[in-house]
Amino acid sequence: MKRQSRERQDRILQFLETYSQENGYPPTVREIGKELGIESTSLVSFYLTQLEKKGYISRDPAISRGIRLTQSDNPRKSHVLQGDTLAIPYLGTIVASEPINAEALPGDETIEINQALFGRDPGSLFALKVQGNSMIDALVHDGDLVILHQQERVENGEMAAVWLMDREETTLKKVYYEEPEVRLQPANPTMKPIRVPANQVLVQGKVVMVIRRLA
Repeated sequence: MKRQSRERQDRILQFLETYSQENGYPPTVREIGKELGIESTSLVSFYLTQLEKKGYISRDPAISRGIRLTQSDNPRKSHVLQGDTLAIPYLGTIVASEPINAEALPGDETIEINQALFGRDPGSLFALKVQGNSMIDALVHDGDLVILHQQERVENGEMAAVWLMDREETTLKKVYYEEPEVRLQPANPTMKPIRVPANQVLVQGKVVMVIRRLA
């Protein structure tokens, strides 16, 4: 997929605002998917979950038109720059062993990192805490923090947070494109890789820094 996740989130927010103003009620998940050209309702739900975690929308799961805008700020402004410090969104825990449901990730906290460490757009960074030891040979241990650059494609062998669309789960692994599959490889010789169809995988972000938890 060529579009960045944040661009799709922007488009969803814009569509929610326009649709609600024109019709007096919000669109359904399927209508949002049709507007963005996305057939998978699971993928649309993933983007909505990210927007909800950031506080831009609220959802009532009991009704089909239960999506509401809570603020009009652009989600790209999620990072607060204070002097030489970046406030990077902390999206909770990612399991570096077996995938977990991304719905379990919170998103209302930030961590502060020195700006000098990143020569990139700070608005594309987010943080996750690692749970599990499937990436220990890549020097990523249980309890570590990983900083990720939000993007939907990585090079073979790069470590990324990956959304498994059919399972509605996310995991941290090294990514290898082996058409028609994607191999998600743990960095632990005792664990087997996960193989999934290429059209069922969405890269959420590439790991650009590991912050070690001190015992």
